[in-house]
Amino acid sequence: MTVIERHQPARHRAIFLSDIHLGTRGCQAELLLDFLRKNESEHLFLVGDVVDGWRLKRWWYWPQSHNDVVQKIMRKARKGTNVVYIPGNHDEAARQYCQLTFGDVRVEDEVIYETPEGRKLLIIHGDQFDGIVRYARWLATSGDWAYCAALRLNTWFNWGRRRLGLPYWSLSAFLKHKVKNAVQFIDNYEHAVANEARRRGVDGVVCGHIHHAEIRDIDGILYCNDGDWVESCTALVEDFEGRLRIVRWAEENARESSRLPARLAPIQLAAE
Repeated sequence: MTVIERHQPARHRAIFLSDIHLGTRGCQAELLLDFLRKNESEHLFLVGDVVDGWRLKRWWYWPQSHNDVVQKIMRKARKGTNVVYIPGNHDEAARQYCQLTFGDVRVEDEVIYETPEGRKLLIIHGDQFDGIVRYARWLATSGDWAYCAALRLNTWFNWGRRRLGLPYWSLSAFLKHKVKNAVQFIDNYEHAVANEARRRGVDGVVCGHIHHAEIRDIDGILYCNDGDWVESCTALVEDFEGRLRIVRWAEENARESSRLPARLAPIQLAAE
């Protein structure tokens, strides 16, 4: 593969992103910007928690990289990508603007998306099926503080890994999925979302919220969670035949970097 070929963006029918959490120190904005530069699609769905309004209410944090992500998404919309923004609980203030369009970006509470093979997928953030967020907001807010502490630990952990020449690895995600209660919560959430899709009479669901990327069949319903960009750095993509897969960008980026000749790596980074 030539250097020029490496710079050709991958093309998809649809890309699904959620839980970016712009406005927080845990947001992996640089990795997301790299993903957006190297991947194009006809449809781009932003499935909630794009901007972390909870965090920005407490203190302002908005580096240039976060602004670059917003500008890149807006540029894609101007160039013809169908961009749909579905607010989540952390950016719930945007829900009052549903069914409106801003800068070629359409805001919707939820969307029914049809794949090339005719399957109908409900696209929704998913916080509606989290009992803590819905009925105990104070507990969710308290848990957010603990979660952010884990993310800060994750940032320092990966700083050390970079110093050792090791790729990104999410310590916070590893710890979360080793806790029995967290694993049970994820399973309960997935079944609740799948049951809602079944009630709506659709074939599957695409959601976010719990920061756990997954594609699985739940009693005949296709359940897809596109993950997040603070822990796992994942996206859900659909090809032009309707096949869905999870892209784990931090891992793919690390593999690609390891395959590059050392003398070519600086050239590629400068060109981007």
